[in-house]
Formats: sequence, structure tokens, C-alpha cells
Amino acid sequence: MKVDEGKYSIAELVDWYQTKTLVPNKEYQRGSGLWPPSAKSYFIDTILKEFPFPKVYFHERLDLRTRKPMREIVDGQQRISTIAEFAANGFELGTNAEGLKGKRFEDLTEEQQDAFFSYTVSVDVIRNASRAEILSMFRRMNAYTLPLNGPEKRHSEFFGEFKDWVNTALDRYGKALIDWKILTSRQVIRMADAEFVADLALAIEEGIVSTSPAKLRDLYKRYDVFFTARDEMDNKISAAFDVILSDFSELQGTFLTRPHVFHSLICALIHRRYGLPGAEQMIGVKCAGNFYSDRESALGALKMLAAAYEEKDLDGSLRNFVRSASEGGNRTAQRAERIRYFCEALEGRVE
Repeated sequence: MKVDEGKYSIAELVDWYQTKTLVPNKEYQRGSGLWPPSAKSYFIDTILKEFPFPKVYFHERLDLRTRKPMREIVDGQQRISTIAEFAANGFELGTNAEGLKGKRFEDLTEEQQDAFFSYTVSVDVIRNASRAEILSMFRRMNAYTLPLNGPEKRHSEFFGEFKDWVNTALDRYGKALIDWKILTSRQVIRMADAEFVADLALAIEEGIVSTSPAKLRDLYKRYDVFFTARDEMDNKISAAFDVILSDFSELQGTFLTRPHVFHSLICALIHRRYGLPGAEQMIGVKCAGNFYSDRESALGALKMLAAAYEEKDLDGSLRNFVRSASEGGNRTAQRAERIRYFCEALEGRVE
């Protein structure tokens, strides 16, 4: 068996696909049509914005009838078929393709079309191999990869509307999660950022609750096809992020940017402005209809909470907040206590 690494333009791949010198091998690949429109749109937007995507694998053999090389897709069928479908004006881009919503290939500018066809795809071409050898190759490759964690499993299992919303939310705010050191680069690579956003969606959906892989998976499953609350949920989370980044930028670098604490701060902002289900009864704080009463007093109160947490002051007046911030990052009781303190701080007081 021989494996050669190559790079081919989309123009070449589309030509091969249309002339059937590049075809799927159904022994290795799942059937076509598995990606919903949102997943196709996001993938094409990835290409148009010149981001890379993982390499695909072809098995090349000689067609004895035509004496020409035949290439079978052994990994990457959905990507190649989506590329070919878009090039043939088969679908239009959605809201997750920023600035390109509603456009088909023929609607792109000449420059965009040229860039699309010129985009190069990394391909490993397998030659002189039997089916058993190819399967053995993938088995050996998978033997040296880390097992998928919860967020990675959800993003490999679902391709629908909720996953698409998580991706687009991270396109906007993923950089802030890194810049503010809320998550490390290693955590983002393992998709902790996707879990963070999904956990915020869980709070908007169910209120102040403990998170779990089962609850988050249910969100992905429930809204895989129809996500009717997408705009509402997006607006609430976006507004809370924007307030923190613009009005409370001084909190960057404080202990309030620990992931579980920052999560509670966003939830407190959302509850004050919009309300979280059952939160008023749980923490005794009503929805105020605004994010904070006065910026300076709210910022001062938040800094007091940050200082108490940083000093691990378990004897002072803020000991309950410190304890809730130091224990049980995603448990209901600790989350409720942190959110209560944050809501009071946003009112300009700490007790």
C-alpha cells in the first residue's frame, strides 16, 4: 500500500466529480444527503473565508475498461458532494454565512467564484491497496487519537440547527473567551467553548440547574431540525456578552473570568434583563428589565466580589459567594448563590 499526500483545487475536484472519475465508495461512506442546509452553508462559508478543513482520502485505481485512473472517496464524501452541489447552484447560503445569506454560487462576485475554485484541498491518495488494507489503515490511525469527550461527541453526532447556532455564536464570541483567558487554547481545541455556550442555552431554557452531558445532548437533539427559539436565545446571550465586553471590560484579568464564575455572571445579566425560568423563586431576585442600575456602582461591587474570591476570604461578609465560587462549578446550589450575588452587585450592592 502506498499513500501520497497531495493538494488539489476545488476546480479539479468538481471536474472529477462531474465526470465521475471521482466517485463515493459506499462500502466506506454513509449515504449522501446527511448534512442539513445549515451544515452545508457553514462548510461553504469556511471555504469562502479561506479557513482550512480536514484532509480527505481517495483510493486511486486503474479502470481496466478505459485505462484511466478512477478515484474513490473513502473519507470526505459529504464535503466533496457539498462542494459539487454548491458549484452547480444546488443550494443557497444561510444566515451562518455572514454577508452571503441567500446567495448561490452564481450570485457570488467573479472574484469570489475564482477564489472558491482556486481553494486547495489536502488529499491523501491511497494506491495499491486492498479494502482490508484501507480499513486497517484507518483502524491504526484511530488507535492513536484521543477518545472524544462530551462536546466533541455532540458535535460529531449532530449537524442541525442547534449545533449551527453554537458555531455561529462562537464565531462572534469565541475570541473573547480566549482573550479574557476564560478558556485555554487546549480547552478550546477540545470544544470546551461549545459546551460553555450550550450550557448558557440550557440556563435560558431551564433556569438555574446543574449541567450534565445528558441535558446538553438533549438540547442538541431537541433542536436539531427546528430551533424556533434561535433568535431569542441568540439575542439574550449576545446582549449579555456585549455588555460585559463594552461596559465591564475592567473585569478582564480578574478572578471573575474563571469559567464557572463567568458563566454565572452572564446568567445574572440575562436574568436581570430578561428573566430566567424559576430563578426569581430560587434566588429571590426579580427581573429588573435592565442589565444594571448604574455602571460605576455595579462595576465597583463586581470588583469587590472578584477581590474576595481572589483572596479566598472565607471569614468576611462575602464568604458565601467565595464558597460558592470555590466549590461545585456546575451544581445548582452553588450556581444559584453566585447568580444571586451577581444580581445584587449589578444593582450596585453586595451583602
